[in-house]
Amino acid sequence: MIPRLHARTHSPRDPLAEALGRPLSANEGLTEYTIVAHWPGLDYYTPNDEQRTWTSAQWAEHLEDPYLEHPFTASADDDRRAILHLDIRLHPDDRELTGPEWAETAHRFARAAGIEIPGAAEHGWRWIAVQAQPGRLDLIANLIHLDGTWRTPPADILRRLAGEARRIEQDLNLIPARTGPATRPAVRTAPTASAQLASVLTQLADEQVGPLAAVRGLIEHTAHRIARQPGAAGTDTAHRLELIARRLHAIQQDLDATAARLVQPRIAAAPAAARHTAHRPP
Repeated sequence: MIPRLHARTHSPRDPLAEALGRPLSANEGLTEYTIVAHWPGLDYYTPNDEQRTWTSAQWAEHLEDPYLEHPFTASADDDRRAILHLDIRLHPDDRELTGPEWAETAHRFARAAGIEIPGAAEHGWRWIAVQAQPGRLDLIANLIHLDGTWRTPPADILRRLAGEARRIEQDLNLIPARTGPATRPAVRTAPTASAQLASVLTQLADEQVGPLAAVRGLIEHTAHRIARQPGAAGTDTAHRLELIARRLHAIQQDLDATAARLVQPRIAAAPAAARHTAHRPP
């Protein structure tokens, strides 16, 4: 189980579309089989008689609401990128988790990330957990609290997420990250050229310290600032910058996938069946 923390963004729309693996829709309702968990305060926020099967566009609007309700809330360094996106991927050979297991996993990671505090059900930060792709769970949250304060993630959030992943692996009997079959002995070998190149690509695609992530963050921040300027020209420029940021994100994903292919073991061709020579009797 590998948790990955993405660079924060201004809108939950792109993270939600990535989690679903398809564009957002104003018509397609997402059931509890897709939205497997959410912030506990939603039960207080939504009337009991209201249908909970919202469309993906409505879920995005729900996560965006704190921006509208608290237009001046920002981080200590005046950053308004309040959307936190975390995805968790299982080992390819892991079993399929049940709905309750995905929900438990989501709540545990939400607590590890500091966006859910036990005992504060009706207050807190809006977040949802999406399970729409095999072996993958996405958690999307808004760091603006319901009372208008900003939630700064813990400084050691990556360590907390990694530690929680190890505990969940043990509790749910999952395959630990970066391990192979139990019957295969651990042998230290010198890194191959492919492994070295894959490491370079992984560093480029890294969402935390990679250079592309830094560039993308600057572009998104610039787009947000320009969007505040009056006039259609500013809106058009901001939209173009957002498209550039999306293309950069796609490049990061392509680099990550390419790095994974580089380190995949090649499947040796099966040896040809031995030819049996029949000795005919004289």
